[in-house]
Amino acid sequence: MTEASPGRLSEEQLVDWLRLIRSENVGPRTFRQLINRFGGAGAALDALPSLAARSLRGRTIRIATREEALREIEAARALGVRFATTGDPDYPPLLREIADAPPLIAMRGVSWTAQRDGVAIVGSRNASAAGLAFAERLARSLALENYVIVSGLARGIDAVAHRATLETGTIAVLAGGHARPYPAEHARLVEEIAERGLIVSEMPIEWEPRGRDFPRRNRIISGLSRATIVVEAARRSGSLITARFANEQGREVFAVPGSPLDPRAEGVNDLIRQGATLCARPEDVISVLAENAGSPPRKNLFDDDSLEGQDTLIDELDLFAGLDGSAFEERAAPKQFSPPSPPADCVADLDAHTRGEESPQRDAHEVILSLLGPAPIAIDDLIRVAGLTAREVQGVLVELDIEGRLQRHGANSVSLILNYKL
Repeated sequence: MTEASPGRLSEEQLVDWLRLIRSENVGPRTFRQLINRFGGAGAALDALPSLAARSLRGRTIRIATREEALREIEAARALGVRFATTGDPDYPPLLREIADAPPLIAMRGVSWTAQRDGVAIVGSRNASAAGLAFAERLARSLALENYVIVSGLARGIDAVAHRATLETGTIAVLAGGHARPYPAEHARLVEEIAERGLIVSEMPIEWEPRGRDFPRRNRIISGLSRATIVVEAARRSGSLITARFANEQGREVFAVPGSPLDPRAEGVNDLIRQGATLCARPEDVISVLAENAGSPPRKNLFDDDSLEGQDTLIDELDLFAGLDGSAFEERAAPKQFSPPSPPADCVADLDAHTRGEESPQRDAHEVILSLLGPAPIAIDDLIRVAGLTAREVQGVLVELDIEGRLQRHGANSVSLILNYKL
């Protein structure tokens, strides 16, 4: 058995920790309760069957086997992934502070990246070209101030924020395991991030992400960050879930205002009305973080009534219900927000991903139309964001101009006329 370094687990301890956290209905809170009560993962595993039988009225729970834990460790090593516990020096200090911090995370890349202060940049998967261009500029400016950009590897705003800060290091948080990054089309981006940045997951190495796993990931994105910035988000967007978690965790929440005519801006405009700090330039974030370093949590931006009827974020069992609760004294976990069902297009994407299908290719007209909105965007930025040739982009713009759907502005900028009637 290998000896553990200070603050790190030995091989045998890692096996026990993996078995415990991978057991049925054992989440962060239950894990901490078990460790606090029994003094270690090995002892907790020994006590778990009888404890479950007493507290769950005869119901049994599945406990992960030693063989499963060893297979996961082997798979992790093959991918260059290592595990870190909350007591490990490499565990992100900001993440350690949140109430439901993952007891064990799997990390790939440069561990010290997570020792820097993080700023999360999240937003629409189907973002406008103006939103993408702003997210890119914001990410680069914050990276120059030594903040590490954190996001969720999704299409749109997330991917742009990651790509803009590859050279300085960025952190991607996965909804699934390291062997199943989502979306599959970002496999190359994952490799690029791992070279100078960090990829983090709390899920089993081979775990296929499900719709409900993304909100669970979002609490880690905000937990790794001193602030969360939402660039574009429709109402009921997953990005707003990240903002809610940030607010619950006592972190700053920023929102980039958008046109009231663009549905992609409805969520961020709502955030600003609710009290989120407006972000119109990188300096807005930099100055607030400098002024509020070490300050108490900001006011609640969300109406708690909106939580009614929601499911819990993580399926956990209170194994100590009806038992001697005085044996361990722990602050109750805060009320968690669990999202509505993921949007239909996200579910469809996940289904296609599970079947191994590639994302459908869109023609130039569809790409440009999806990127344009009521906010003007420079044509040069549009060409770069679209990933098309200048000739292709100009051809589509001429078509839209002829149809009366395009408005041209100064500085060679264009926007979409949203009240266009067929």
